[in-house]
Amino acid sequence: MELAYWIIAALLAVFYLYAGGKKVIQSREQLQPMMGWVDTIPMPLVRTIGVLEVLGAAGLILPPLTGIAPGLAIAAAIGLVLIQAGGIVVHFSRGEARLIGLNIVLLVAAAAAAWLGTTWL
Repeated sequence: MELAYWIIAALLAVFYLYAGGKKVIQSREQLQPMMGWVDTIPMPLVRTIGVLEVLGAAGLILPPLTGIAPGLAIAAAIGLVLIQAGGIVVHFSRGEARLIGLNIVLLVAAAAAAWLGTTWL
């Protein structure tokens, strides 16, 4: 179970560091080709989502790795589940139901990380 957690957490962390970092650093115009939804969301909210994704990635890895408050990894995973649930809602509200595949995969992976974290943390 511990190995499964680390594999899922590492994959999620890499994804969220990349995606969240882009949301924090890049302009609306730079994000638009990859994330069409940014045209309807205020940039401060896009940046906030990016910061939360980066913090979630760090929260999946650092607490269990250091042994300091490892329960925070479960909270980080649940937070990432909520971010993806919000992403699904945004896609549905924009009539983009066909685009929720990645959101569902990330939601399930984050939920699995939360569950695996409860078994050994």
